Amino acid sequence: MNDNEIKSVAIIGGGVSGLTVARLLRERYRVTVFDANPTPGGLIRCQRVEGSLFHTCGGHVFNTRRSEVLDFFGKIFDYEREFRKSDRNSVIFMADGLRVPYPIENYAYLFDDETLRRIIADVVALKSKPQSSSNFEEFLQGRFGSTLYNLYFRPYNEKIWRRRLNDVPIEWLEGKLPMPSPEEIIYNNIRRVAEKQFVHSTFWYERQGGSQYLADRLAEGTDIRYSSPVNAISRQADGRWAVAGELFDAVVYTGNIRRLPSIVEGLDLSGFAPDLERLESHGTTSVFCEIDQNPYSWIYLPDHDYDAHRIICTGNFAPSNNASPRLTATVEFTDRVDRDEIERQLERIPLNPRYLAHCYNEVTYPIQTAGTREMIRRLKQTTQPAGLWLTGRFADWEYYNMDAAMEAAINTVKTFDR
Repeated sequence: MNDNEIKSVAIIGGGVSGLTVARLLRERYRVTVFDANPTPGGLIRCQRVEGSLFHTCGGHVFNTRRSEVLDFFGKIFDYEREFRKSDRNSVIFMADGLRVPYPIENYAYLFDDETLRRIIADVVALKSKPQSSSNFEEFLQGRFGSTLYNLYFRPYNEKIWRRRLNDVPIEWLEGKLPMPSPEEIIYNNIRRVAEKQFVHSTFWYERQGGSQYLADRLAEGTDIRYSSPVNAISRQADGRWAVAGELFDAVVYTGNIRRLPSIVEGLDLSGFAPDLERLESHGTTSVFCEIDQNPYSWIYLPDHDYDAHRIICTGNFAPSNNASPRLTATVEFTDRVDRDEIERQLERIPLNPRYLAHCYNEVTYPIQTAGTREMIRRLKQTTQPAGLWLTGRFADWEYYNMDAAMEAAINTVKTFDR
């Protein structure tokens, strides 16, 4: 199907990916977005609890070095008027009570003498070792040495991924990992250099409404059918697609790709079903709390005395997020945690968190294996000629940040011209 044949497009999913695609395609086609939820935003949705702003899945901010994303974003938003620019002030709360700024490798000098000597020996030895790696464990040990790996990188990442790190393929995390050389680690510790090169060392955050404001603004002007889950996408004899009783020339699917074989009719995807069924993921339990005042944005928690892996201090992102004198934050757990267990664990977590609410998101962290990307590439070669496009964190099965999801959506739209 080429661009001249398309007049109408159905978009399944009103998260960042679906809203970005809709914004771009609605200039040329009749676009309708279907979303199962009553409000737009997907993983970036927020709600007010006791007057304070709860990010129901983490705490989402915007920044990017992707030029096309900057251009797209700048045409919709006024950075200075609608957003606040902040420095990322992240810290690691070690199990022994030591607080080490992020990234940990720049602050080795804060550890006791014995630990520091081990870290130095590790880093010096790395200069004579090859830097190639085939999995996450090899990458971390080869980049930072065994001492930092065992103190922080292993326990923290095992909390998130709930698996041995040598089972995580390195390709999956490409572009998301720090890449300092041994010389840079040593230099940064001697000169006490604060790392400002990673993408989110500074970020933009909405003055009012958090990332829900971003989603609402992206959604403006688009025909969105809220509270409309799509359980069937049926290809007709004339090549059009039936979605929720309406006919469309093309469909952009941003939902969970594992569902595709069960909801697509009229296009044989049975050959992909076994691979799609085997795709793994984790969910997230986001716990909204009041916590003690602190200066941080993200707090990383490698301590295995509790299961939470980070605290996102969204109350520090904008004053409008807090309705009480205490700071609000999201304490994040991997997978489902019930209310009673949450309360027990909060008693052990730093900064005296007081429970306000929680939200379980069933799928937030997609997990790839070595063949995942190739399988999805072949799947797209089957669906796209039939007028079914796939994009988004869960349709691409990629661990996208917000700007990466926008870039993938922009690139998807470009294929409509081919």
